[in-house]
Amino acid sequence: MKRIESTCIIDDDPIFVYGTKRVMREVDFCNEIMVFENGQDAIDALTEMVEQHKELPEIIFVDLNMPIMNGWEFLEDFVKIPNKSREEVTVYIISSSVDPRDLERIKSYKVVNNYILKPISTNDLEEILNNLK
Repeated sequence: MKRIESTCIIDDDPIFVYGTKRVMREVDFCNEIMVFENGQDAIDALTEMVEQHKELPEIIFVDLNMPIMNGWEFLEDFVKIPNKSREEVTVYIISSSVDPRDLERIKSYKVVNNYILKPISTNDLEEILNNLK
């Protein structure tokens, strides 16, 4: 199974982040994990990476409900990052919401690959790795 270089978790729930990092280690998911507690911190860091000509994380997991900048606002700003490598980033929405309106809204974002219901499982991560090009 392929392993990715870096991933990014954008979520304000420390228990979810801890559990997700643990599951990532179990399946040998990636070499580096970046964590941000809200969308604004993530946008600032990703924009800085682009300005420094660094590679963006291959996969971003973003929660919808967070303070300061939520997942929807993050997506609005993320698609504006001027970088061809942004197109190589796969975004997954992670949420505990099963609101059909959220599921429908997710479809309107081309950058979003899929929706994962919390908590992330080893099966979820293995499926992501298996679907990589």
